Amino acid sequence: MNSPPQATPAHPERDSTGIEGLDNVLGGGLPPRHLYLVEGEPGAGKTTLGIQFLLEGHRRGESGLYVTLSETAQELRTVAAAHGWSLEGLQVFELVTAEGLSADAEQSILHPSEIELGETTRGVMAEVQKNRPRRVVFDSLSEMRLLAQDPLRYRRQILALKHFFAGCGCTVLLLDDKTSSDSDLQLHSIAHGVLTLGQTTGHYGEDKRYLRVAKLRGVKFRGGDHDFKLDTGGISVYPRLIAAEHGASFRPTARSTGNQALDQLLGGGLTLGSNTLFAGPSGVGKTTTAVACLLAALQRGERAAYYLFDEGLGTLLARCDALGMPIRRFLDDGQLEVVALDPAAVTPGEFAHLVREAVERRGVTALGIDSLNAYLQAMPGGRFLLLQMHELLTYLNQRGVATILVLGQHGLFGEGHNDVDLSYLSDAILLFRFFEARGRLLKAVLAVKSRTSAHESSIREFRLGPGGVEVGAALTDFDGVMRGVPAYRGNQPLLGDDGAVPAPGAR
Repeated sequence: MNSPPQATPAHPERDSTGIEGLDNVLGGGLPPRHLYLVEGEPGAGKTTLGIQFLLEGHRRGESGLYVTLSETAQELRTVAAAHGWSLEGLQVFELVTAEGLSADAEQSILHPSEIELGETTRGVMAEVQKNRPRRVVFDSLSEMRLLAQDPLRYRRQILALKHFFAGCGCTVLLLDDKTSSDSDLQLHSIAHGVLTLGQTTGHYGEDKRYLRVAKLRGVKFRGGDHDFKLDTGGISVYPRLIAAEHGASFRPTARSTGNQALDQLLGGGLTLGSNTLFAGPSGVGKTTTAVACLLAALQRGERAAYYLFDEGLGTLLARCDALGMPIRRFLDDGQLEVVALDPAAVTPGEFAHLVREAVERRGVTALGIDSLNAYLQAMPGGRFLLLQMHELLTYLNQRGVATILVLGQHGLFGEGHNDVDLSYLSDAILLFRFFEARGRLLKAVLAVKSRTSAHESSIREFRLGPGGVEVGAALTDFDGVMRGVPAYRGNQPLLGDDGAVPAPGAR
């Protein structure tokens, strides 16, 4: 979905890794006939990446060879079968066999001597000369390091393999589990490129995995950390979102929220290419108002998407049915997509990928994220939340999407406390508040900011009724509504009063 950088004249060809997102990060794939280092701790996904690389070559009619010192051929087939793959058509060469490890073997191939290291290197070269593979995966370098013992001998053997593979025209992935006591920078200097796979542990939920291209000679690539997921079917890489690469032409017109009074409060409605923050305490009506705004877009024929981090789809549908908001039919015909996400499992990169899929492939122009509080739990830290949310909102604005962000505030009355301050990132802010009057708990709504229109500065009464969202007249006879305990100075009728007439445009 990202447009990868064009291949440079020095490397007009690229070898696809078989992972679309990784090819995007690499600027189109790996320049062929070079040696690359893939490093990561055990369990990071190196073996899976190596198998996908060979299977992609096989799909393109290229021969592949998997050289293994740390796993048996049967173990590799088991890994492949777990992903629904078959290694048929690929060569698997075990440098360590049952015979080589038997008690009768006077010299084990894993004996750390110069003789055995030479035998290992010659065994690899003989297998390559025999099968003439186009792609090679060597797993793993930790065994070579143990055989060599001496750093100089180890470097010379790796250099010998590098020159040999280059002469054979092979594209090679060397897998390293980083079990050495210190960082093996000499491998970085030898390899044409270095890919680092990492994962965060010690947190609740699934481990968060990331990939970084530490080096790729002569090629422009996407730097930084990129989230990836290791699941049944292989590795999926989610390139880091760069909003500046995704501009689109659109007219920043205001679209109705479906409620005339709310449109007046916002200065015309929700503007395409802008985002509006709905902030307030739990239960005040933020989610229902957000869905009502999306429903108005759906009724105009637009496509919409709503991402739920706090509640399930069933709860949302039950609430909408009770309020007479018919979103089910839009779900059934695919015009609306509601995605319930687990903040303990989803990564920021994966979420950005879902949003881009909705915008670029489904044509979504109205989008809601509910709530930012739970989304925060998917992030590695508050500063990353602001940076990644800034990129995501900038991307949505540049694509002409009207975005609604829901933010829960702590406390029921007065000025609530936020988990994170996103006010400066928001183009418009709609505040919801509880207040007490006439022995009842009432609600109010106020637009405190809008970069795209001249919004009202009045505070209006607000409630949810059988017809959905209702917005009343300005609370001109009340002082202190935003503090939660107002002083009443008149006889203004309220939405819940018997015989009260709602303000024009209220629903």
